Amino acid sequence: MKKFLIFIYFVLALTSNATGKETTYDKQLFDKAISEGKVVVVSSWIKYCSSCAGQMEVLKKAKKDFKNMEYFAFDVTNKEIAQFFNVQYQTTLLIFKDNKEVYRSIGETTKELIYEALNSSI
Repeated sequence: MKKFLIFIYFVLALTSNATGKETTYDKQLFDKAISEGKVVVVSSWIKYCSSCAGQMEVLKKAKKDFKNMEYFAFDVTNKEIAQFFNVQYQTTLLIFKDNKEVYRSIGETTKELIYEALNSSI
């Protein structure tokens, strides 16, 4: 019975990491935000990635704290978007300012470090 409960917990943990992930990247909206001089945050994810879920939770909070930025996310298996941003790994975080990339990290899920990067981009 104990092994069964552990198995159920493991399955639920994986399922919870898969929820809430959606591709919000839209090239027209991205280009518009860049042309308007906004700071743009782009993150990549993949289904069942726990570090992606952690990063997305931090970015969800950041949207409330940094309202003057535009946020986009995409599934890294979308080769067209991944090639456009030269992203090869999930949990890649990009920040653009003044029409150029000013920050890139892979696997960063720490709120303090992500907020520090966002603050330095303002």
